[in-house]
Amino acid sequence: MDNVVLVGCGNMGFAMLKGWLDAGILQPDQVTVIEPTDALRERAATLGVHAHANASRLEDDLSPRIILIAVKPQVMRDVLPAYERFAAGSTFVSVAAGVKVALFEEFLGEKTAIIRTIPNTPAAIGKGMIVTFRNSNVSDEDAEFVDTLLKTSGKVAAVDDEKLIDVATAVSGSGPAYVFHFIECLTEAAVVAGLERKTAELLAMQTVYGAGVLAASSEDTPTTLREQVTSPKGTTAAALDVLMGHDKLKRLMIRAVFKAHQRAIELGTY
Repeated sequence: MDNVVLVGCGNMGFAMLKGWLDAGILQPDQVTVIEPTDALRERAATLGVHAHANASRLEDDLSPRIILIAVKPQVMRDVLPAYERFAAGSTFVSVAAGVKVALFEEFLGEKTAIIRTIPNTPAAIGKGMIVTFRNSNVSDEDAEFVDTLLKTSGKVAAVDDEKLIDVATAVSGSGPAYVFHFIECLTEAAVVAGLERKTAELLAMQTVYGAGVLAASSEDTPTTLREQVTSPKGTTAAALDVLMGHDKLKRLMIRAVFKAHQRAIELGTY
């Protein structure tokens, strides 16, 4: 039986747990949650899983296939030592931003199988983007199983160089904030043009939502979809002259992602 230990059951951890159970990938008796906060542990227990306050309650012969660590990066050094006894037989998965594989290897051993991931906030509603990197100790079978678990939270893509996790952080990790700000800006533009704010917010949010769903579901590229909406000398063309003239928006996004990428490198643990 494929046992999974989930370490940390805050909003992201709980959403992932619920996704696994709702999809039928795991049964409640296959999952053990380690969560020191009483309210969060009790919430997890309502799903029927085993729930403990700390790792000392785990039996040495549990042999979990996967140990997924969903704690804050700053407590990782305090958390990992308790799981060293499982290092030989388990694959460890991290959803902590900025924590490199080397930190796990420091505490668990260089032969430990480790998968580092960077999810984004929409993963909490099953619409996320999760980018993964695995070290050479991870088997193809375990990598596929972890992908299956992660896909309950959204789309999954793998990179073969850990440095690219910092790029993913700058694009999809921070990306929802860029989109939220675009919604803010489109709302303000609508208000300035004369719409009541509540209506402006609805138009901006639904437009971004609908366009995103269309782009994700269409066989056409975003470029083709944009061209289909843009009639020559029409209203859309007039607006795009402002956004696309001299590659203004493209240059701005390149600069923004560059800055986020550099900051991700600076903040990287270990």
